[in-house]
Order: sequence, then structure tokens, then C-alpha cells
Amino acid sequence: MSSDSSVSRRTLLAGGVAAVGTSVLGAESSAATAFDEAPWIDAHSHIWTPDTSRFKLQPGMTVEDLAPKSFTADELMAIARPAGVGRVVLIQHTLFHGYDTSYLTDAWQRHPELFRVVGMVDDLRPNAGRAMRQLLQQGVTGFRIVPRTGITDWLQTDGMTEMWKTAAETGQSICCLINPVNLPEVSAACGRHPDTPVVIDHFGRVGIDGQIRDGDVNQLCALSKHTNVRIKISAYYALGNKQPPHHELIPMIRRLYEAFGADRLMWASDCPYQLDGNNNYAASIALIRDAIDFVTDEERRKLLRTTAEKTFFFDA
Repeated sequence: MSSDSSVSRRTLLAGGVAAVGTSVLGAESSAATAFDEAPWIDAHSHIWTPDTSRFKLQPGMTVEDLAPKSFTADELMAIARPAGVGRVVLIQHTLFHGYDTSYLTDAWQRHPELFRVVGMVDDLRPNAGRAMRQLLQQGVTGFRIVPRTGITDWLQTDGMTEMWKTAAETGQSICCLINPVNLPEVSAACGRHPDTPVVIDHFGRVGIDGQIRDGDVNQLCALSKHTNVRIKISAYYALGNKQPPHHELIPMIRRLYEAFGADRLMWASDCPYQLDGNNNYAASIALIRDAIDFVTDEERRKLLRTTAEKTFFFDA
């Protein structure tokens, strides 16, 4: 989930990910059979490297601030592949790297068959749309947006308006990291830009305080009237009981399924933050792969692969 304005839970991972000694991104990743063996797509994970000589941290950050110290593409895939996940959407992490997406685009350049990128651009600086088009050539098929502290109309700045208009032309998704209180204003933005593909991260954080309120779920489901909106059913460690097996989230997932259909929902882990105490990668994917009983096999495939594939895994 990795809110860019709050780092209170980043103590969760001190020492929580073991180093991976050998690469898992070798010849196997290019084999046609790899996606049969690991067919699923994780629609949301973060990666970073302690190699700050090449990939600079933003001012004020040091390698000591990284928690865990390392979570590279290799380390991510070593966890994902045993769970049947062969491809991942990598999400820009402004806490560590600001608006510099170079570490993520480097992973895409080395393994375009495995990764797509959700980047960030600064909507308060000029030429946001041009930056989006340039980044599309580097595997960036979506852009994360977050509410701006102190800016009431953060969704109506000139740069943000340019971003939504550009996304309608390029097919890059506007990916909203928001709280339930922001759902009405995001809905209004979707109404102003009906052709823009929009993704709501992590259920719109419904249940982040431990309470899954009907009113919040109703507002989230109401976004289904905007036909280009999709929802990530993700970040289980941060919602509801915040402990596996996460079954308290199933009623909300069912409500969303009834409102959006499987074509507009996608599973994601939010690693490495999903690796928190008792929380783990296997429990995250098991909720969708094994626990929900109201979808067909084909619909389950959409939740675990097809929706994310159509949303993010396209070429410029």
C-alpha cells in the first residue's frame, strides 16, 4: 500500500526478507512454458535495491531507511513464482525514489516479458502529459496518484487534468491510492473523464482502521457506474483483521464482484508489505485462488490474471 505521506508501519519488515543468492530471472523467464507453470499476475508490488550508487534515493533518504534493506526483482520473484505468479506490475515508491522510476524501468528493460510499471509524475510541474507518453515507451502503463496535502482540489490541478486527458488517449491507467473519504471526489473525476482508465488501489483502503463499513463499501461499489474503473483486491495485511486467512474480507470481495464483475477486479499482493509477521504471500493469493466460492474457474482466472493483463500488459 505504501502511503507516500505516512511511514508508520514501515518498521514491519526489519529483517523480514531473506536475501536471494541466485537469480530467478534467467533463461526460465523467457521460455514460452514459464507462464503455464506460473500463470498468475501480481498487479501491485514494490521493489528497490541497496545499490544507491546507480539508483539514487531522494534527498534526505539513506540506505538505512530502506525496510527491508533489499527487495529486488529477484527477491520478489523468488517469493512469487512458488505461488504460481509469473508476472508482476511494479509500483513506483516515492518515499525512497521520489518521481524517479529508473529502477523499475530498468527491471522492465531487462525483462519486459515479466514486468510492467506504474510510475509517477509530478502534476504540479509542466508537461505531465509529455512525460507520460515518454514513459510509455519504457513499460510504464499506469500512473499512481495520491491526494496532495494542503490542496483541496488535488484532482483538478492543471497537471492532473492533463494526466487524465492523456491517459484517455494512451490507455495508461490512473491508479488512485486513496482512502474512503476520497471516493466521492474520485467518482466526480471519473465523470469528468469517462474515457480514462482508472484503477482503485487496495479496495480504496476500506477497512484500514479494522472496520469494514457498509457505507464505504457502498461508495466503492458505486464506482462501477463508471465503465472504465477497475479495483485492486489487495493489501490484505492492512485491512480488516490484518491477519491471515483474511476471510473477513470475502463479503466485501463478493459485493465488488456483484457490482463490477470479474472483468474489472484484479488480485495483488502489495509486497513486500504483505510480508508482515503472520502475513505472507501464500496466504494473500490463497484467498482468491482457494477460499472464495462464488466465482467460476474462468472468473477466478480473470481475478488472478486476465484483468491485470488487459489493464497493464500492453505495448506502446
